[in-house]
Amino acid sequence: MEFFSDAHSWVLISFLIFAILGLKLGLGKFFAMLDGKIAAIRNDIETARKLRAEAEELLSKYQQKQADATREAQQIVSTARASADMIRRDAEKDLTDMVARKEVQLAERIKRMEETAKSEIQAYAAELAVKATTEIITSKLDQAANDRLIDASIKAVSGQLK
Repeated sequence: MEFFSDAHSWVLISFLIFAILGLKLGLGKFFAMLDGKIAAIRNDIETARKLRAEAEELLSKYQQKQADATREAQQIVSTARASADMIRRDAEKDLTDMVARKEVQLAERIKRMEETAKSEIQAYAAELAVKATTEIITSKLDQAANDRLIDASIKAVSGQLK
């Protein structure tokens, strides 16, 4: 029994007893702690999966909103271009109409000015003719011929008035 007399043997026996007791008493707690850690890790993984699913869903929603906003912006731009084209066409039409009206007004004004000029020229020519005739008559007629012309003129005017 030399085995029991050696100190190393007792150290080995005490270590084995300690290890067996430690395993019997602490192994359950150790495994419970490991199970707790495993459950916590599984819970974290499940939470991460849920968060990822929510993030993907939010990403999908925002991508859809972005696509909708892009379509709406394109629609607004196309509507604005159509409105601008319509406004441009209306403005061109209004400008054309205004130019046509101005041309008509100018033509009428020119016509009135021509008529006024003609009437002024005719009035001036008539006045000159009357003056010239008056001068010719006064220089060539004597008093008796002048009286006969005045009488004839009075009869002609009174005949026209009747």
